[in-house]
Amino acid sequence: MRNFLRTLFLAILLLALTGLSAFGQNKVATVDLKKLFDNYYKTKLATQAIQDRANDMDKDYTTMAKDLKNKGDDYEKLLESASDPAVSDQERQRRKANASDLLKQLQDSKAAIDQYERQAQMTLADQKQRMRDNILDEIKKVVADKAKAGGYTLVLDTAAETVNGTPSIIFTTGEGDLTGDVLKQLNAAAPPDLPESTEPAPVFLSTNSLPYNTTPGLPGNQ
Repeated sequence: MRNFLRTLFLAILLLALTGLSAFGQNKVATVDLKKLFDNYYKTKLATQAIQDRANDMDKDYTTMAKDLKNKGDDYEKLLESASDPAVSDQERQRRKANASDLLKQLQDSKAAIDQYERQAQMTLADQKQRMRDNILDEIKKVVADKAKAGGYTLVLDTAAETVNGTPSIIFTTGEGDLTGDVLKQLNAAAPPDLPESTEPAPVFLSTNSLPYNTTPGLPGNQ
């Protein structure tokens, strides 16, 4: 048993030493991937395109919301008139029936605008994800080309973090940092007057927070 443990220990030690030796032969480079992504001109263009689309969707949403509010106002007036003692019972019943029909339209309209909001958010999230993936692929290709040209066998991201939110790389001398060269190549074809790189604003508010949702009988009212 002792011989077996001794043999196992020596085997593990040999593997560890072999691994350290192989690692020592690697030529390691670094890049700040976040800096590359944030400052790549295509990121700024794509972000602006997403914001422009969000703004267009927001205009449509605002129009739908105003229309819904107007219908809500009409419903309140019609509901109030249905209780007017100055009109006949027959007329009050007719107005109540009309109010009931309008309420159904309001409920359908509110469901439609809520669906529009959800779909718009999913559309923009999908566009943002595709933009991110495409740009990262372009960046990684340039990084790989630079690394191969410099004879590097490994490239580490200095901006990477662990699952605990701590830096993945604790220390680096900065030697072999390819960030500047990669960014220069990425932005070689950048057009003038680039938009500022900003995060697209949230799209829409929930209809539950808008004034028309206080209309009696609308979903969400208690």
